[in-house]
Amino acid sequence: MEKLDRSRRQFIITLISLLSGLFLLRKFLVTGKARKKVLLSVAKADIPPLGALVYRQSRVAVIGGEGPVTALSLVCTHLGCTVTVTPQGLTCPCHGSAFDRQGRVLKGPADRPLVRLPIEDRGDHIVVLAGG
Repeated sequence: MEKLDRSRRQFIITLISLLSGLFLLRKFLVTGKARKKVLLSVAKADIPPLGALVYRQSRVAVIGGEGPVTALSLVCTHLGCTVTVTPQGLTCPCHGSAFDRQGRVLKGPADRPLVRLPIEDRGDHIVVLAGG
């Protein structure tokens, strides 16, 4: 019986070592640049120069302006409500947080800016990628 316990213990130790080694090997072999998930693709011609396109389903706003186009997550950084886009800025209907067109906090209770999502310029379209 003692021999069986020892061989079982040795098998488990070997299995754990093998799995750990494979995990570490994978970290070195897999490239660090993983493809990010595409949330949406927007034609540049559809983006209003001083307005915003709101995608409620994806909870994303694509905002045009004098500078580069930006994409903001519409998830409030306070408690996760969906932020409403108005001509004056972005407001949270749940607790009254207010954000400017760049996502910076103007009025709390939110204490962090809205998440800016990465975008890629693909010719006549702008692709919004998942943040992270």
